Amino acid sequence: MAKEKLTKEQEQLARFAKALGHPIRVAILQMLAKQTCCYHGDMSEVLPVAKSTLSQHLKELKEAGLIQGKINPPMVLYCINKKNWVLAKSLFDSLLTEEVNSDKKTC
Repeated sequence: MAKEKLTKEQEQLARFAKALGHPIRVAILQMLAKQTCCYHGDMSEVLPVAKSTLSQHLKELKEAGLIQGKINPPMVLYCINKKNWVLAKSLFDSLLTEEVNSDKKTC
């Protein structure tokens, strides 16, 4: 029997899940989702994290495609990547609404 290949959707969902795997990143996304426009302040003044650590979290979210940023010296503007936000919601909805086979015994 041949092994199944991972789908693009499975790989993308895993990438989004990895990006969401830290509470600071979840807090960043929640903060940006509430904004009517891009956030341009210093998030380290709002979130309980050092600037250098915050930069790493922002980088992870940006690489996953969940946020986007524009450098506008001396500021960087961050906002939700709406296209990928919708995709992430769809992929998580699909996963979390799958029916669990109730005929199987639990482990």
